[in-house]
Amino acid sequence: MHGYTLGYKDNDDDDDNEVAVASDGAVEPKRAHYQLTFAVLALSALAFSVMQSLIIPALPSLEHSLHSSADAVAWLLTGYLLSAAVCTPLLGRVGDMLGKERVLVAILVVLTLGTLVSALATTLPIMLAGRIITGAGGAVFPLAFGIIRDEFPRDRVVGGIGFLSSILGVGVGLGIVLAGPIIVHLNYHWLYWAPLVLCVVATVMTILFVPESPIRTPGRINTAGALLMSGWLVAGLLAVSEGPTLGWGDPRVIGLFLLAAVLAALWIRSENRSASPLVDMKMMRIPEVWTTNLCALLFGFGMYVLFTTVPQFVETSTKDHYGFGASVTQSGLDLLPFAAAMLVVAPLTGRLSVAFGGRRVLLSGCLFAASCYIVLVFWHAHSWQIFIAAGLLGIGIAMGFAAMSNLVVEAVPQSQTGIATGMNTNIRNVGAAVGAGVATSMVVSSLLRNGTPAEHGYILAFVVSALALLVAAGTALLIPRHPVHEPTAAEVASARSGGPAAVVGTASGVE
Repeated sequence: MHGYTLGYKDNDDDDDNEVAVASDGAVEPKRAHYQLTFAVLALSALAFSVMQSLIIPALPSLEHSLHSSADAVAWLLTGYLLSAAVCTPLLGRVGDMLGKERVLVAILVVLTLGTLVSALATTLPIMLAGRIITGAGGAVFPLAFGIIRDEFPRDRVVGGIGFLSSILGVGVGLGIVLAGPIIVHLNYHWLYWAPLVLCVVATVMTILFVPESPIRTPGRINTAGALLMSGWLVAGLLAVSEGPTLGWGDPRVIGLFLLAAVLAALWIRSENRSASPLVDMKMMRIPEVWTTNLCALLFGFGMYVLFTTVPQFVETSTKDHYGFGASVTQSGLDLLPFAAAMLVVAPLTGRLSVAFGGRRVLLSGCLFAASCYIVLVFWHAHSWQIFIAAGLLGIGIAMGFAAMSNLVVEAVPQSQTGIATGMNTNIRNVGAAVGAGVATSMVVSSLLRNGTPAEHGYILAFVVSALALLVAAGTALLIPRHPVHEPTAAEVASARSGGPAAVVGTASGVE
C-alpha cells in the first residue's frame, strides 16, 4: 500500500499538472489538471447554490399552486435549512475520513435525487421531502475546499478557495433573478428541472475528472456528538423559523431556544470527552478560527436580509406611498447587480487575499455589505438606488465569503479542512437564518390596516442589518495578524519537482 504526498510535474506551460508520488518514489499515473478539477467543483457548487435560492421569490406562487398556506410553504425553506445544518459539518467530517471525492459524488447523487423528487412533486409533502433530501448538498462546499487544498499547487489554494466561496453568492443571485421568468413563462416544476440538469452534469463530471485525495484522517464518528449537534441545530433553527409567526415571547419558541442551549452544552461536553470528536474543540478555540466564526455569524445575520425584504418592498403598490408595484420578474432583475458584482469581484478575491491578507479583505467585505443597507435606509425611492445597494452587497459577500473560508483553512491542520469549513459555513447559515427571522418579524410587526407592511418596518430591518455588519467588521479586527507569506523559490521548485514542500499546507496570503 503506497503512502502518498502530492507533487506537481512540470509541463511546457506555467501551469502544473499534478501527479501522485508514492513514498517509495514510484510515480503514479498523472492526475487530472487542477484547473479542470476546479471547473468541475465550481459547477457542483453552482448547482447547489442555484437550487437553494430559486424558490425564494416563488413561494407565493407555490402557495397557490400547491393549495397550501403561507406558513406551510415556508417549510420548503425551513426543512431545507435544517437538513443542510445537520449534513454540512457531518458530511465534511466523513469526507475527511473516507475520501473527499467519494463522499462528494455520493452527495451529488443525493442532491440529484432530491431535486428530481421536488421536480415531480404535485403536493407540498412530496416537494418538502425532496427539499429535505437536497439539504445534504450543503456539504459540497467544505468537501470542495478540502479537495482544493489537497490538489492545487500551494500558491493557487487561496485564489481557488476564494473564487469557489463566492460562487455560493453568485448562485443565490442567479437563482433570485431567474425565478421570476421561470414562474411566469413556464411553471413551478422548472424551478427544479433547470438545476437538475446542472446536478446531473456535475455528478458525471466529478466521477470522471475529480481525483480522490490520498490525504485522509482515520477515525470514527462520535455518534453521541453527531446526535447532540443535530439536536441543538434543529431546535435553534426551529425557534428562529417560528419566532416571526408565533412571536419571540411564545413559550414554544422560548422552550426551543432553551432546549438548543442545553443540547449545545451537552454536545460540547461530549466532544471534549470523545477520543474521536466530530468537531475538535481545540480546533474551534484556535484564535483565528473562533474570531472568524464569530465574524461569520454576524456577517451571516445581514447578508441575506436583502433577499427576504427587497423583493417584497419593490412589489408593494405605489398606493402605499413606497414601493414600485414591480412584478416578480422585475423584483428579481432589481437584484441583478448583486450577481453581476459577485461575478466581477469573485475572481479577484484570491489576489486580494495574497496582496493584503485575509483579515483586511474580510474587513472590507463587511464594510461593503454594511454600506448596502446604509444606502437602503436613506435612499430607496428609485430602482437605481436598489441597484447600487445590491451591487454593494455583491462586492461585500464576494470578499467576505472568500476571506472567511481562507482564514479558516489556513488556521487548521489539513486533516480537519472539511469539518472546519463545514462548521464555518454552518455558523454563517445560522446567522443568516437569525437575520432573516428578525428582519421578517420587524416587517410583519409593522402591518398597516390593509395588511401591507409599513415602510418603517423595512427601514428598521435595514438599520439592524447594517449594525450587525458593522459589528462584524469590528470582530474582523480581532482576528490575529500574521505576516503575509510569499512562497520562496525553493518552495516553488520543490513543489514542481514533487519534493516535500509539495504537500499542500497553509496557503500564502495570511495577514
